[in-house]
Amino acid sequence: MITSVKNETIKQWNKLKKKKYREEAQQFLIEGMHLVEEAMKSDWSIEAIIVQENIGIPFDTGNVTIVNVSNNVMDHLADTKAPQGIMAVVNQKEVQRSSNHRLLLLDSIQDPGNVGTMIRTADAAGFSGVILGENTVDLFNDKVIRSTQGSIFHLPIIQANLAETCETLKKEAVSIWASTLEQADAINELTVPDKVALIVGNEGAGVSPALLQQADQRVHIPIYGQAESLNVSVAAGIMIYQMVL
Repeated sequence: MITSVKNETIKQWNKLKKKKYREEAQQFLIEGMHLVEEAMKSDWSIEAIIVQENIGIPFDTGNVTIVNVSNNVMDHLADTKAPQGIMAVVNQKEVQRSSNHRLLLLDSIQDPGNVGTMIRTADAAGFSGVILGENTVDLFNDKVIRSTQGSIFHLPIIQANLAETCETLKKEAVSIWASTLEQADAINELTVPDKVALIVGNEGAGVSPALLQQADQRVHIPIYGQAESLNVSVAAGIMIYQMVL
């Protein structure tokens, strides 16, 4: 039982809340019963499961190291205000794009909740993967991970230069669609090709002009009421499902 927040192991794990240290250690923290169980069921490597005193684990943990901690240590490590008493240290891994059937590309999305929600939606809709542009929030940000509700462990998610990615995808006969209001067609009126990648842009600025130039098709969602726009994760969800119907 670790009872001090000054314990060296706890200090190192607490550093994983910052991107710099996550990249150095190639590890990240997850929190809550559901996320830890989803990680256990995946092919990701778990360094350790951190369990608060008097908390039981309702699933098999196999050979993973269990580290028991006191209430004050769990409160120190956890990011949520009411932690469930279980966390895990997960090793990052090199993820490869395995298919180009349906892809979601995120251009400079800053809000972690939006990014996590779009990853979760792409997973639910059966997309092949998600590619995060270089200016999009870090995949291993705690709020991104929580918002994915475990989808981070279900489908390939990579971080890459989107301009280069689009060029590569075009060579693979993937049609590049970009979400924008400028010179765009209503997505519900289009025939979706067999292989397509949808670019969704920054909450305020939208898809960058350079990526719009690379797009084979510009798409938008018709708005029938008085609202000027939709939240980016809501808009992405509508378009994602329009593309698989």
